[in-house]
Order: sequence, then structure tokens, then C-alpha cells
Amino acid sequence: QVQLVESGGGLVQAGGSLRLSCAASGRTVSSYAMGWFRQAPGKEREFVSTVSWTGARTYYADSVKGRFTISRDNAKNTVHLQMNSLKPEDTAVYYCAAAMSPGAVQRMGPEDGYWGQGTQVTVSS
Repeated sequence: QVQLVESGGGLVQAGGSLRLSCAASGRTVSSYAMGWFRQAPGKEREFVSTVSWTGARTYYADSVKGRFTISRDNAKNTVHLQMNSLKPEDTAVYYCAAAMSPGAVQRMGPEDGYWGQGTQVTVSS
């Protein structure tokens, strides 16, 4: 079993930045690809970004490409999402996720892999 706990969400003005963190624990945590999803009220959960277990490969949704950066620190079993140039449409609950590969993370549904509890990000206009 893998446990994921997000932190770092909050309220920020448009154009500002936030850094989300996900602390992971459990069996073979460092071997998993990790990623982030987000879900706004009334909308489907959408993929944001993922990183391979080595940190060598990263992938981003077109909506955040060039603004968000994903990274991981395997020594601390932690994944980060640096969010810059935030827009009101980035407002959502952000969820940390884990699966066996970046591709598996990108195709995850709510019942797949492992999920954190979510952290709220609100961007004011």
C-alpha cells in the first residue's frame, strides 16, 4: 500500500506562484511514477503532469506547459509541483497520484493506482 499526502495549496492572485508537495510512504514508493491531477467543481478530473521514478522523464498537459514544473526527491519520498503564472482557470483541488509508469499515470481513473486526499488551489482574478 502506498500513502500520499498533499500540501501547499492556498489562495493566490492571478500571475502568482504556489509550490505543491506530495509526501509518499509505503512499499517501493521510489519505483513509482508520480503525477498530479486537478478537479474543479462540476468538471471532470484532468491530468496535469507526471514524472518517471528516476525523474528523467516529465510530461505536462498543454494547459499548464511552460508554467508548471514537476520534480521529485526520492531521498525524501516527495514530489513537487511548482506552479507559476497562475490563472483563475487553474483553480481546482489538486491530487497527487502514483502508478507504475508515466503513461499509466496519464490514463489513471479514480479507482486506479494510488491517490492523495487533495489540496485546494484558488486563483483570484
